Amino acid sequence: MTAAEPLDAPERVRVTVPGKINLALMVGGRRADGYHELATLFQAVSLYDEVTATPAKDITCTVTGAVARQVGPMEQNLAYRAARLLRTELGVREGVHLSLTKRIPVAGGMAGGSADGAAALLACARLWDLRLAQEDLYDLAASLGADVPFALMGGCAVGLGRGERLTPALSRGTYHWVLAIANQGMSTPAVFARFDELNPGPVPAPVVPPALMMALAAGDPVRVGAALANDLWPAAYSLNPSLQTTLAAGRAAGAIGAIVSGSGPTVALLAPDAAAATDLAVELSTREVAHEVRVVTGPVPGATVLPG
Repeated sequence: MTAAEPLDAPERVRVTVPGKINLALMVGGRRADGYHELATLFQAVSLYDEVTATPAKDITCTVTGAVARQVGPMEQNLAYRAARLLRTELGVREGVHLSLTKRIPVAGGMAGGSADGAAALLACARLWDLRLAQEDLYDLAASLGADVPFALMGGCAVGLGRGERLTPALSRGTYHWVLAIANQGMSTPAVFARFDELNPGPVPAPVVPPALMMALAAGDPVRVGAALANDLWPAAYSLNPSLQTTLAAGRAAGAIGAIVSGSGPTVALLAPDAAAATDLAVELSTREVAHEVRVVTGPVPGATVLPG
């Protein structure tokens, strides 16, 4: 992996990066490397973190935002790890200060940490005058985590393997979601461990439901809502039974589809249009079944460098 001819070095690079919803998360058996074989259908949605990269002597990272206090130590932050990885792989001598503004839930099933890793890769590559081939950037992203490549890509995509092998998915129209966000995250390893306990025998090879793919291609939100699927739901529910209350409240308030995103606990509720999404959000807020309620749309682009 090599860097191409240098670009004009900016003094600051700002990157926005979206969270994701798993419209389908189908889980296969545990592999020899300890990970599960997955078939998932990602959709990037308009809830964004922002990463600002500025020159520095070393690599440092600070976090602000409503959920900043839930973020772990700097050395565990995927944005920090992304900068270190890029510097090591490309032989970069400069440092960087990364300032993260967090809006995507921490440990919420929306790949907030992975999004920050993707944003940091893009921001540092631009700040350090690197011109990496797209496949090199995606390879680096995959080495950081399974969801990091999709945070770079955005839109809609099918993910295989651990979710890192991506194929863009045909999607028509705009989808209107209401996110019911919990005040405490869930451990992804714990949810997968519970999945194994609940499925002790052989597990079929995972496949994204064809009905969901066809509904997405047709741009039909009603059919998409009916075809949402998550094999981790029983495991997530057994660890957090309150998820059922949130899902039931969303359906009762008019959602045409409801799913726990990823390993939870964020619940994604699909509305037929923008006005219905606003009404659904208001109704959920009055029922107090979530710590926070957000209205978002998808699909949206992946990590993006902001002008200036």
